[in-house]
This record gives sequence, structure tokens and C-alpha cells, in this order.
Amino acid sequence: MKRLLVVAAFLGALAFGTWWLLRQQRSAAVLPPKPRTLADALQAIEPTAGPRVRAFCKRAGVAYPPERLIFIANKKERRIDLLVAQEGRYRLVHSWPVLAASGGPGPKLREGDRQVPEGFYRFELLNPNSSFHLSLRVNYPNPEDIRRGAGEGITPAELGSDIMIHGGAVSIGCLAVGDPAVEEIFLLVARTGLDHAELLILPDERLTVMDDRPWVNDLYARLRERMGELDRR
Repeated sequence: MKRLLVVAAFLGALAFGTWWLLRQQRSAAVLPPKPRTLADALQAIEPTAGPRVRAFCKRAGVAYPPERLIFIANKKERRIDLLVAQEGRYRLVHSWPVLAASGGPGPKLREGDRQVPEGFYRFELLNPNSSFHLSLRVNYPNPEDIRRGAGEGITPAELGSDIMIHGGAVSIGCLAVGDPAVEEIFLLVARTGLDHAELLILPDERLTVMDDRPWVNDLYARLRERMGELDRR
């Protein structure tokens, strides 16, 4: 009788253990994955992206990480250039092709217009949990976007948001540069600092586009002036 009780207790414990293990597996399957931190993302990409970034900085003769980054996104040419100041001159350090972007010349004005913004921007967030591998959020709409939107009768809520430079090769209103490229840009901005990265988004490389709206032509004139300051490499 005692032996039967021991066997029954053993089988009961085994059944409970099996039930508990299956329950834990089911719970793990339905729970969303734990978001990774910025540190997690940097640790993951450093072994492969780090040597590539160091190599093109070394070829350009600039220190890594640079003290300041200037990214220039050319919409027509579908290219992002990186300039770094070195010994009083701006050097072209690297270029990445834009694999996907929607819209055409002209600033973004409304949510859903599929336009990539144009103007003077910075990055306000590094997103390690992007649906497109990694992403950097542009500070659109910035105060200038909001002012000129108001002049067109457009409220801040109608201007749109969440403009990114991200991985992958599809995009609507953002700039998709592919996973290896976004890792390099992400790493550079993380190591240099969000406050030390400038982003210019141009309708085309030479700013030859003309527009009937005076405020757009004023924006392009100021972009030309800034590009003239940088054209010393």
C-alpha cells in the first residue's frame, strides 16, 4: 500500500511538472518579445558595423567618432552624404544610396501626402526596435514646419510625423537605406551624440528646383547658402 502511494505521488508530481512546463512554454509563445535597449542594439551591430565605419573615417582622414556629423539627403539623386569638419574644412566621408522613398520635389505639408520633408533637421530619437531593423527619427515637424504650415492653414496635427531614416528597402514618406547602411548611420549618431548631428534634406543636389510659393523658394535659398558654406571639401 505504501509503495502504491509513493508511485502515485511520483506520477502526480511528474504530471504537475509536465503541465507547468507546457504552461510556461505557451505563455512564452503568446507574450511579446522584450524590447531591446539602445545598448543591446549597439552591442549587436558594433562587431560588424564598427569596423566598416572606422574604415571609411580612416580613409577620409577624420577621427572616429567625429565631433560633429552633417548628413545631406538628396531626394532626386537618392543619396545620403556624410560630411565631417576636419581642420577647418568639410570632408565628404561616406555616401549611402537611398533604396526607397516616395514623393517628389517639394516640402512635406500633410499627413498622407507621401512627401519626404525638406529643410533643416536633426535626429531626435534612435529606435532600436524598429519594424525596419533600426531607425532614426527626424524632428519633423520642427518649429519652422509648424510656422509655414500655419501660413497654409494647416494645423500641427495635420502635418504628419514619424519621419525616419530606416533599414529595409521599402518606404512611404521616409528614407530607406537598407540594413547595413542604417547600422552605420545609427552607430555614428549614437557615438557622436544626437545633439551633434545635423541633417539637411534637399529636393536635389544642386537645388535647381523652383516653386511658385515664395516661402519654398526662401527655404531653398537658405539651403543653398548652407550648402555653399559646406562646399569646401
